Amino acid sequence: MKIQSLTKAEEQVMQFLWDLKKAFLKDILELFPEPKPHTNTVSTILKVLQEKDFVDFKVFGRQHEYFPKVSKEQYSGKTINQLINNYFDGSYKNVVSFLVDRKEMSIEDLELLLNELKTKD
Repeated sequence: MKIQSLTKAEEQVMQFLWDLKKAFLKDILELFPEPKPHTNTVSTILKVLQEKDFVDFKVFGRQHEYFPKVSKEQYSGKTINQLINNYFDGSYKNVVSFLVDRKEMSIEDLELLLNELKTKD
């Protein structure tokens, strides 16, 4: 399955759904910070997410209970790969070098990561 990209608003709704596992529209609306978006706006985002095959729903009377069809891990993997391909020439080494150069990853963190990877083999 090819996973499409999401807008910021769609990602925000997906984050809520990933956290909640399943939710009605009112449950999702409650998680938005003030000023909360209009109900119709969130409903439209959910419809788009369904069209993109990210969410599905079960009908309970007149209400829909939404749930994710794409896991957070699946979407994260796609997003990271896009980021690496678009900004780091497809090189994970370039990503790590960038993080170390910017002091966002220490050499100690890198060594810990390497040790973890070695023990997984």
